[in-house]
Amino acid sequence: MRLLKLEANGKFSLTNDITHPTTPYAILSHTWGEDDEEVTFEDLKDRSGQTKNGYKKLRFCGQQAARDGLQHFWVDTCCINKSSDRELSEAINSMFRWYCNPAICYVYLADVWTKDPSSKLWEAAFRNSRWFTRGWTLQELIAPPLVEFFSLNGNRLGDKTSLEVQLHKITGIPVLALRGRSLSDFSFDERVLWARNRNTKREEDLAYSLLGIFDISIPVIYGEGKENAFRRLNREWKYRLDELSQAKGTSNYARRLGALQRTLEGHSDSVYSVAFSPNSRLLASASKDKTVWLWDTATGTL
Repeated sequence: MRLLKLEANGKFSLTNDITHPTTPYAILSHTWGEDDEEVTFEDLKDRSGQTKNGYKKLRFCGQQAARDGLQHFWVDTCCINKSSDRELSEAINSMFRWYCNPAICYVYLADVWTKDPSSKLWEAAFRNSRWFTRGWTLQELIAPPLVEFFSLNGNRLGDKTSLEVQLHKITGIPVLALRGRSLSDFSFDERVLWARNRNTKREEDLAYSLLGIFDISIPVIYGEGKENAFRRLNREWKYRLDELSQAKGTSNYARRLGALQRTLEGHSDSVYSVAFSPNSRLLASASKDKTVWLWDTATGTL
């Protein structure tokens, strides 16, 4: 992928292909319009596309970045050569990392307009913005440390911190996740729920847009259908869990032994019987102290 640079003459130029950007950059989060209205990689190479509606987003991002002291910025419509399957697959698998590392992320809301952000009259349009329904914008909200929201006419509405209550209510994403808590602290099912009611133009992207959320990589195969894409996502997730389990030296036996040790410590008299649930998540212990306790084997709590 590449970065864009706003030149002194107001035109944009592309850097060479970059795997790991080292220069500070801004990044844009937005909703796509019609394909023929978005500025593409080919447009920038040909120095065309200025008449397209999508050019306004590039101009906004470049100018806002300059105001924030940044020379470079990234926009997904034109910084990826999508005619190259190799580059497209690499871009999709590294997208989350690119959104984790910018100096700032600008969210450009094409369906929110206000002259006076302090009036709060924009809040109803903000809650109903199409941006909250798109699959790719989930990671674009969660990954960057600093996210600022702007209206169509370029007025700043707030940032991820000042708007976190509204963002939580709209998306259902826990505030701790919005504040940067490690995503490994949230279960697979919980993270999948954050993507409910979101959609993508290509059905496979419903799965591909979650790769960074689960910190996994899979080959991009457009045409496989969303069911196959999610099947591969789930399979890779299970592989990752197995790897983590082995790395930590954790096994069912170790979990059972740890739970048993905690029960022996918890009763006031000797334990004469224990039984595990079929999935090893619960353990029941009976003691001569005339009590039977039910334990969570992962946490050791009642």
